Amino acid sequence: MSSDIPVFLKPLQWVGAAVLGLLEETGRLAAFIGRVKLAAISMPIYFGEIVRQCIRIGYFSLPVVGLTAIFTGAALALNIYVGGSRFNAEQFVPNIVVLGITRELGPVLAALMLAGRVSAGIAAEIGTMKVTEQIDALHTLSTNPFRYLYAPRFWAAVLTLPILVFIADIIGVYGGYLVATGTLDFNGNLYIKNTLDYVTGGDIAGGLIKAAVFGAVVALMGCYHGANSKGGASGVGRAATLAVVSSAVLIFFSNFLLTTLFTRIGL
Repeated sequence: MSSDIPVFLKPLQWVGAAVLGLLEETGRLAAFIGRVKLAAISMPIYFGEIVRQCIRIGYFSLPVVGLTAIFTGAALALNIYVGGSRFNAEQFVPNIVVLGITRELGPVLAALMLAGRVSAGIAAEIGTMKVTEQIDALHTLSTNPFRYLYAPRFWAAVLTLPILVFIADIIGVYGGYLVATGTLDFNGNLYIKNTLDYVTGGDIAGGLIKAAVFGAVVALMGCYHGANSKGGASGVGRAATLAVVSSAVLIFFSNFLLTTLFTRIGL
């Protein structure tokens, strides 16, 4: 039947096929997320596996998150100083640094680091299990992969990313402090006082809520693409790439939604 379609309507056919494919993929993803969340609150809960994943996802990610935070805080302080000097507003460097780190840069950059390190790793690990039929073996042993494989990684990412972000906030603010006091001739005590006076519990809480959501995104994208990988080694590599890309896009999208929500509720 497709051969009967006029040539000038072919682009519409391609657009329609793309839209239908997107809707189909969205439906599969929504069903997968629903099953993972249901498995995460259903018995049995593999606490040992959750702890092991917390160490792999959280503890081993601390160095890269810490380095990213300190350099981000330092660069942010320098840029704010340069911009503020044009309006004689250099004194607002500590205020803007702590606000930018706690509300936006800390959660987003930490999540992106986890997307590159953790989401790709989860997709590669689960994808390898999929193509080598280890997941089929779990079914044979009456073990639900959603409870044993996906739910522990989901819980680990949701629990550890807020902790990582809280540490990154401290390190990022300290990076700004080092640059401000060592290069920009700020008084150290005054810098700390302005930082503590300006930051609020809502700023920190908003960033930690974002971190929990981003952690869920990172884990779910890694599990989903790993579970749907096929085609041997090339399929596993493709799944890892898709996990990183989709995680990054959804992190930015959910960050916009959460920022809009927090702005409207005054958080």
